[in-house]
Amino acid sequence: MSGSLALVTLAALAPAAAGAHAIVVRAQPAMNATVPQGDLDIKLDFNSRIDPPRSRLSLMGPDGSQTPVVPIGDAGPNALAGRASVTVAGHWKLRWQVLSLDGHVTRGEVSFTVSNKPSAP
Repeated sequence: MSGSLALVTLAALAPAAAGAHAIVVRAQPAMNATVPQGDLDIKLDFNSRIDPPRSRLSLMGPDGSQTPVVPIGDAGPNALAGRASVTVAGHWKLRWQVLSLDGHVTRGEVSFTVSNKPSAP
């Protein structure tokens, strides 16, 4: 196969490969958001169906400690949700790993900041 034909073939296949991965289309907390200290509702919506039992969420605190987030309820076929307590002000990361139903594993993170003001009761 000639070099130019190989490039055309790869270019034609790239959109299909990229579409096979679950991509976050909405995040709570949003990327670079600032949230108050206290209980934090977490929800990630993806562009495709995922396998929740084989997917996971975790929080990395300002000190580098990592805590798993237990998924709650049925967030829907394209989502993961959980609830956590963020009691330390600073820069946090919500790390996620999902298995889409087509067998592709995707991972990423959402960075956010926890302010030193507690959430309103």
